[in-house]
Amino acid sequence: QVQLVESGGGLVQAGGSLRLSCVASGNIFAINAMGWYRQAPGKQREVVARVTRRGTTNYADSVKGRFTISRTGAWNMAYLQMNSLKVEDTAVYYCYADARGDDFWGQGTQVTVSS
Repeated sequence: QVQLVESGGGLVQAGGSLRLSCVASGNIFAINAMGWYRQAPGKQREVVARVTRRGTTNYADSVKGRFTISRTGAWNMAYLQMNSLKVEDTAVYYCYADARGDDFWGQGTQVTVSS
């Protein structure tokens, strides 16, 4: 089992920045990848960014060049640096971990970008 707790969401004006943090606990040694997903009202949850154990990162086209995912070497923390935020980035952001084929999710943190 892996437990995930996000923090760092909030209200920001368009063009601003936020940094999301995710604390992982439990069987963190089983984690193969961590990532961030988001879900806007009335829309499906979508992947935002992902980082693997080997350090490979992947980003949604909509956030490339603006968002950066990182993690600690011990897999106990993951971060999402969000710059040049847009109104369409407004959503609940969820931390995600893949631990030996099992998926784990945090409770989510709200990010609201105002125009």
